[in-house]
Amino acid sequence: MSRTVVNRAMLGMVGAVLLVAGVLVLAGGLDLYRRLGVHPPQWWPLTSPDQPVVSASSRVRWVASAWWWPTVIGGLTVLVAGTVWWLVAQLRRSGLSSIAVPTPGVSGLRLRVGAQALEEALENRTAVLPEVERARVRLVRAPRHPRLRGAVRLRPGGDPAALVEHFEDGPRSDACGSLRLAQLPADLRIRVLQGAPAEPRHGRGRRGRRRRLPRVE
Repeated sequence: MSRTVVNRAMLGMVGAVLLVAGVLVLAGGLDLYRRLGVHPPQWWPLTSPDQPVVSASSRVRWVASAWWWPTVIGGLTVLVAGTVWWLVAQLRRSGLSSIAVPTPGVSGLRLRVGAQALEEALENRTAVLPEVERARVRLVRAPRHPRLRGAVRLRPGGDPAALVEHFEDGPRSDACGSLRLAQLPADLRIRVLQGAPAEPRHGRGRRGRRRRLPRVE
């Protein structure tokens, strides 16, 4: 599951809980139940403006129980740990926002190219290579140089070795020349479809053979 999906799911759940709680508080604070002639159950929270959100009996009901405080402390600890983990996961991004372009012979000038623009250009160049049906390229961090990470899907009968050669002589070579980089390592994951390719509108392709080729250095 990708980070984007996890973030959207978490934000959706938190937003739903806050929305429900806000509607309940608003309905009780504005005395909408009485005005609309609605009679909620006895256990329903905040049915009138004079009623507290949490009643006194509810606040002290379990305080005398031995399991109460360990449960509260443990629950809050898990909540804080989960929040910190989510925050650290957001800060540890594998992608790059931009990449520096060397400017030899020009002092005081710094050039940077947006990573998203570079990724889109590489994807477009890779997608038009022979036998390529779909391509996805990302620019990720590496210890010494930025690294390309690509996933390419070939049509049935496609040749992965030929794709590596075309990628090396085309998109990767052009990127190195444009960015004035001595090298731009790349990891390619290639999938070759079997049989007739599925219609794009159905959003589902047939299973194919996944081949991980040696890194292109």
